[in-house]
This record gives sequence, structure tokens and C-alpha cells, in this order.
Amino acid sequence: MRLYSTRLVIAAASAAAGVAIVAGCGGGPTNAEAAPAPGPVMPGMASIPEAPVATNVVSIENFAYSPAIATIKAGTTVTWTNRDQDPHTVTAMSGPFHSPVLNTGQSFRHTFTAPGRFDYLCTIHPFMTATVVVTT
Repeated sequence: MRLYSTRLVIAAASAAAGVAIVAGCGGGPTNAEAAPAPGPVMPGMASIPEAPVATNVVSIENFAYSPAIATIKAGTTVTWTNRDQDPHTVTAMSGPFHSPVLNTGQSFRHTFTAPGRFDYLCTIHPFMTATVVVTT
């Protein structure tokens, strides 16, 4: 019985080694294997930072503000519109603006009078963050 067990172990080890050798042969990864396609961004996941966009219109959709970074000149009014089925807010992290809860189709406007960087979030879904950069 012991001899049979030993042969089984040796056979299994040989098979595993053969698989490892076969798996080790062949060329390197193809371009498709080397760089997997990005998947969807889920709540709490880090995402690739967006480049700033010169706009005064921000869409709330798919649990994200788009664009994530809006650049405007001082004196400009920004309009956020909720295009999600879920309610959201637009709330400055340091205080100058706070929207009521925005249901689907509702908008919020705020006029930025001074230059600076204004980070904001949705108080209902705090993983949703974005920024308005105000220039002179």
C-alpha cells in the first residue's frame, strides 16, 4: 500500500512539474495580455484622474460628477444636474456651497466669485468627489 501511495505522489509531482514546464514555455505576453483593459470604476475604487475641463456644466451620472475637474473664471455660475435615478447632493468640503438633495432631473447652481480650488462631494455617497478650479 505504501508503494502505491509513493507512486501516486511521484506521478502527481511529475505531472505538476510537466505542467509547470509547459506553462513556462512559449513567448512573452502579447500586448493584450500585458495591459488589461480598464474595468468599471466602482464605489470606493481609485480611478484614473481626469484632466481639467473648461465648462460650467456638471452632470451627475453613474454615481460620479462629470467632469471630475471643472475649470472656470471667477464670476461664473456652475450648474450641476442629477441624471441618476438616485438622489445626490453637491456639497463643498470647506463650506461655500451646499445643495439640497437633488432628485433625478433636478439642478443646483452656484456662482464662484473668488479664485481658488473648491473640492466637493455628495453627502449621501461620500465616495463621489470632484473639484471646481476658479481662475482670474
